[in-house]
Parts: sequence; C-alpha cells; structure tokens
Amino acid sequence: MKNEVFVRWKLKVLLVLFTIHCSLLTSNAQRVLSLDSCRQMALRNNKQLGVSKLKQDVAENLRKSARTKYLPHVSAIGTYEHTSEEVSILNDGQKAALANLGTAFGLTVQQKFGPAIAQMQPQTQQFLGEVVTQTSGMLNAEGQKIIDAFRTDTRNIFAGSILVTQPVFMGGSIVALNKIADINTQMAQNKMDASRQATLYQIDQAYWQVVSLHHKKKLAESYLALVKKFDSDVHKMIDQGVATRSDGLSVDVKVNEAEMTLTKVNDGLVLSRMLLNQLCGLPLGEPVVLEDEKSDNIAVLEVTPKLDVETAVAYRPELKLLQNTVDLSKQATNVLKAGNLPQVALIGGYAISNPNTFNGFEKKFAGFWHVGVLVRVPIWNWGDVMYKVRASKGATAIANLELEEAREKIELQVNQITFKVDEANKKLAMAQTNIKSADENLRTANLGFQEGVISPTVVMEAQTAWMQAQSQKIDAEIDVKLSQVDLQKALGTLE
Repeated sequence: MKNEVFVRWKLKVLLVLFTIHCSLLTSNAQRVLSLDSCRQMALRNNKQLGVSKLKQDVAENLRKSARTKYLPHVSAIGTYEHTSEEVSILNDGQKAALANLGTAFGLTVQQKFGPAIAQMQPQTQQFLGEVVTQTSGMLNAEGQKIIDAFRTDTRNIFAGSILVTQPVFMGGSIVALNKIADINTQMAQNKMDASRQATLYQIDQAYWQVVSLHHKKKLAESYLALVKKFDSDVHKMIDQGVATRSDGLSVDVKVNEAEMTLTKVNDGLVLSRMLLNQLCGLPLGEPVVLEDEKSDNIAVLEVTPKLDVETAVAYRPELKLLQNTVDLSKQATNVLKAGNLPQVALIGGYAISNPNTFNGFEKKFAGFWHVGVLVRVPIWNWGDVMYKVRASKGATAIANLELEEAREKIELQVNQITFKVDEANKKLAMAQTNIKSADENLRTANLGFQEGVISPTVVMEAQTAWMQAQSQKIDAEIDVKLSQVDLQKALGTLE
C-alpha cells in the first residue's frame, strides 16, 4: 500500500516537472517571422500610421460637417431685458386729460347750463348737482381705467424665438466648401498611403539587412574554419620542414583577419536585429529568427524590369497629394469668388414675447409664426475680393508647376530604378558564375598545395577570392531583392 502511494506521488512530481520543463522550452523558443509578418507588426507598431489614421477620421468628420451646410439649420434665442423707463403710448397731457375727464365734464355743464339751473326749483338743482357729481366721478374713474389700459409696463421684457434658415444660393461657396472637404479626405488617405509605403520600405530594408548579415556570418564562420584548417596544415608542414615560418605567419595573419571579419559581422547582425525588433514593436533583445535565414541560399525571384511611368503617375501618393493641393487651391478661389455674388436664404420661425401687443398690452407670453426671404447683394468692397481671387489663382499656378516638376522627377526616378533592377539581375548572374570559378580555383589550389607544387600564398589568394565571390553573391542577391522593393516604391505599388 505504501509503495503504491509512493509511486503515485512520484508520478505527480514527474508530471509537474515535465510541465515546468515544457513551459520553459516554450518561453525560450525563438519566434520565427516571415517578411509578411514583420510588415504587419511594423504597420501596427508605427506611430505615424496611427497619426495618419486619426487625421483621416478628422477629415471624414469635417466632410460630414460640410454636408450639413446644405440642410436647414434651427436655432433658439431667448432674451430678458430690464429698463429704467417703460414705453408710454400716452403723453402727460393726455394722461391728465383722461384722469380729469369727469371734472372737465362738471365744469362744462356748470359753464353752459349754470344760469338755467339757477332758475330751477331747489329740489331740481340739488338733483342735477348730484347727477353731475356722480357722472364726474364715473368719468374720472373711466379715464383712469383708460390710462391704466394704455400702460405698457415694458421695464421687464421677456422674448424668445425659434428660427429656421435654409440656404438657397450662397454664391457657390457651400458647393466649394464641400468639395474642399472631399479633397481633404482624399489627402488624408493619400498621406496614410505614403506613410504605409514608407513603413513597408523601411521594414523591408531592415529585414533583408538582417538576412544578408546572417548569411555573411555563416560565410565568415566557414571562411574562418577554412583558414584555421589551412593554418593547422601549414604549421604541420613547418614542423616537418616542408614550409617556412614566414608562410605560417602569413596564414596566422589571415586567421586574425577572418576572426576580425566575423566579429564585425556579429556586431552588425546584433544591431540590425535590434533595429528590426524596434520597427516590429518587439523588445530589442528578444531572439527572432527570420524565415529567409533558414535556407542556405537567399531565394531570389528575378523580375524583368519594365519601364512603366504611367503606373507611377497613377499610384504615387506624392503626386496624388500635389494634385490634391492644386484642386484645393481651385476650390479656395471659388469660395473667394462667392464674396462678389448674391446670397439668398429662406427664413422662418416662431417668436414670443412678454409683454405682448397682440391684444393690447398684455402681461403674458404670446407669439406668432413668420416666414421670409433674405437676400444679400454685395455692392462695393474696394476690390478686396478681386485681389484675393488673383492671389488664389497665383497659388494654383504655383501648385501646378510643383506638380509638373514632381512628375518629371518621378519619371526620372522610375527610369533610374528600372536600370538598377536590370543591373542587379546582371550582377547576380555574374556573381553566380564567379562562384563556380572561385570553387574550382580553390579546389585546384588545395590539390596543388597537397601535391607540393603550389605555395601557401597561392592557396590564401584562392581562399580570399572564394570568400569575396561568396560575399559578392550574397550582396547581389540582396541587391536584387532591394532593387525590386525600390521599383515597387517608385511605382507606388508597394503593398
């Protein structure tokens, strides 16, 4: 029973240790990256591409904002105003006359009918006097009511309005502004394409630099092993008295040179890997293996270059940006021209106020609907718009000249890179031929040295020639790769 428990415990411990070992192997495993994966990582990591994307979103929102200028706009306005004096429809004389209307009536009756009333019976006089007194009081009260009715009480004014404005014709400025917004959206997209191509070009350069140095490192190691073996053979021959000490010193120098070359290649490879990791957004010290490092030879697909300037003109984002600049300048001129043209808009809304005058002066809110047409016609501005239009047309002419100059430079660049691709293909073919000659030369030299008919100096020269031929082959293969990338960038088709 105890043995069975012990066996189970031992199996659990072994299982845990195996799991830890597997996790350590996984964590220490090097990441294998292809060129496409490096490109995608670089595109995700590049900050300028993020900025370009945000600028594109900004331009799109501005384009949507410009579209709203075609639509009616609704606004609400509310005001309150307190004044020290109120508006009075009646003057002071009219107010006094109305307030004493009954008194004036009594005086008039006394002046016109006083003698006649004096001849009447006392009871009649008393009765008429009471009637006149009551009538005077009533008229005075009614006059005061009229004064109160005409009081405006405008010291505290509340007003509000909802206004709807629909542009009908703004001299073409709204159309031009919408075209400017569309062009800005295109510019943002073209800038993003330019940043994307620059990032891809940079990552391709770094990727093939690492591949080149990796193969040169392998070559340097092979060369070092070769010269070390030769150094060992020469020293054995010195011990046997077949070779001189001078030959041994010469070979020692070659060994030192090979070790120095390997050290330089190692240092360059470390720095190149750090640059590639930085572009991909990886830690600088993270070990990474590239797919093209695994093969013994760099896979090169030779492409026959074809001069295609039309493609460059159609796809280069730099030319598109310059064309956008020309189009922007033209639309800016149209916006300025609109300053000399009539502007027509429909307006309508609903307005309220307190006090209001729709039923006399009432101390409450009341309002009304209204519609109308607003027309603005510029008459004289001392040539301000004309001068601005001339300046804008001058800016358009400058932009056109810069566009033409850029087209000429890009045409020249495409021609140069096309020749460069063709030259790289020829160099690669020559390098491959030289490899065969160098291999045969080294084989013959080694064979002659073993037979004792060739000196160590000749063998070292053959080894150096073999090393140079192999290095030139690696450089030629990388030149073919990079020249193809250069051509894609020059044509604007680097994706």
